[in-house]
Amino acid sequence: MPSAVGSSSLEQVQHTLAQCLQRKDAAGAQVQLQKAKLILLQQNALVPNPDTPASQLKTARSMLEVGALLSIRTKDPESFVRYYSQLQPFYEYPGLQSAPSTKRSQITGLYLLLLLSQGDYAGFHTLLESLIVSEGISGNKSLEDDPYIKYPVDLERSLMEGSYDQVWRKTSGRDVPGEEFALFSEILVHTIRSEIASCAARSYPSLSIASAKNLLFLDSEGAVREFAQEQGWSLEEGRIYFPGLPDEKKGDEGDQKEVISHMVQYARDLESIV
Repeated sequence: MPSAVGSSSLEQVQHTLAQCLQRKDAAGAQVQLQKAKLILLQQNALVPNPDTPASQLKTARSMLEVGALLSIRTKDPESFVRYYSQLQPFYEYPGLQSAPSTKRSQITGLYLLLLLSQGDYAGFHTLLESLIVSEGISGNKSLEDDPYIKYPVDLERSLMEGSYDQVWRKTSGRDVPGEEFALFSEILVHTIRSEIASCAARSYPSLSIASAKNLLFLDSEGAVREFAQEQGWSLEEGRIYFPGLPDEKKGDEGDQKEVISHMVQYARDLESIV
């Protein structure tokens, strides 16, 4: 009788959870998710084991996947990492291989993108190599055919090539495979913008705001001014001046004009691409 009552309660919680997700009520969904996890814990289903029916393990896996995706929507990457770790035993459990998850590649792709946004290239390649090995053993479809895996792989390739314009285009267009991917894509673009800003500040005496707008992938000159203030750059008569650059690195006036000419041309090229 207790198990029947628990099962009935879980069904009700799942129904309410689905309604919260449909309404995009993140707070309500979190409450229902915690209730579901408590019931599953009482059913000994939060860790795969042979004594737990496969149907309950599938429900537990589904709830953990909901939690992982909800963590991203609420911008909580630490929680997402915890859910990702909890899901791995379910994905590898032999008793569930006959009913594979339809969300696995999406969550794996999101984890790859998280590693990329954090600059953890070693972790990125370690996971990717394990996926390639698993693909060879299982004979499943190529990773290149999986949009959730292909997206972070293509981004990493563009980053390694220094093709920041390609990264910008991929993260701001139709290549983004889902709304959850947009969060980490935004973090990744911010990281790239900071890297470009750091290089520019070390290399050039100044830039026009119009050129910096395209160079830094910002939407408006107002956004450039705000970003410049955050960086501690000086703004004067439509130009950004980078502080702390030694005089010997600034070069003479002719060199400065040449640098600015190149940067303006680069900005125009980027604008034509974007």
